[in-house]
Amino acid sequence: MYKALTLFNATVARWCMYAAVAGLIGIVATVSWQVFGRYVLNDTPTWAESTALVLILYVTMFGAAVGVRDAGHIGLESLLILAPDGVRLKLEVVIHLLVGSFGLVMAWNGGILAESVMAYKIPTLGLPEGINHIPSVIAGVLIALFSLEHIIALIRGEEVEPSWH
Repeated sequence: MYKALTLFNATVARWCMYAAVAGLIGIVATVSWQVFGRYVLNDTPTWAESTALVLILYVTMFGAAVGVRDAGHIGLESLLILAPDGVRLKLEVVIHLLVGSFGLVMAWNGGILAESVMAYKIPTLGLPEGINHIPSVIAGVLIALFSLEHIIALIRGEEVEPSWH
């Protein structure tokens, strides 16, 4: 079961990184086109800013989720190093439980928010406003899954291998 979860999480995390890189490329292209339109064509594309903002949300949320899996998030390692091994293990499990709980709360509330604004449109794109909040739902679920993987790995005395390996 743990191997299947690890394989699934590693694959999803890798695809999240690919999506984040594609989103970054999209942001650069969109902002470049906006600058070109404004200063060269003297006609600013109205859709460019909204598109870049939507892409930023996806890049940020997917990157944050992968950061949880690959242990790239902010932590207070200096306090954990000072603790005895048994206490450190328990503290690390508690930390991952808290991070996973945060992910579930983020997913739940992001879903409520996305649903509540889905009827509204982003004026310059014509897309539902709810697409701005879908990344928090996806990232929240992934954060919970990645935290679960870390908890199981800690209990088994293993480490989670980063997604890029």
